[in-house]
Parts: sequence; structure tokens; C-alpha cells
Amino acid sequence: MDYTKRLYDLRVDHDLKQEDVAKILKITKQAYGMYENKKRGLPIESLITLCKFYNVSSDYILGLTDDPNAK
Repeated sequence: MDYTKRLYDLRVDHDLKQEDVAKILKITKQAYGMYENKKRGLPIESLITLCKFYNVSSDYILGLTDDPNAK
């Protein structure tokens, strides 16, 4: 699975808008939208923040596993 799809799925599963996630990352809604739409790569700092926020592993967000708690 592509990580951009995983970002979208996690956001929707948590009933969040792009604006909500952007606030968590301290970026604009437009910048976050670029992550979900493959127009900009996801910085490692944002990946770490999202892992902590969603309580999932980086491997899960990156699509390397389907187990959100994989170590």
C-alpha cells in the first residue's frame, strides 16, 4: 500500500479533516494535502508525529506492513 493512501485512511478513520491533521503537524492545510496527493514527500519529523498521534508504527504508515503495531 502506498503511504499516501495510508495517510488518507488513517485521517478518515479518525474522523479528521486535512485541516485537523495540518494543525497537529503545524503546517498549512494545503501542505498536508500535498502529502496525501503525492505532490510532496512526507518529512521524517511529520512521520514521527503522525505515528505518535495515531499510535501506529512507521512501517504501518509507510505501507510496509498491515499490522499497525508492528515493531
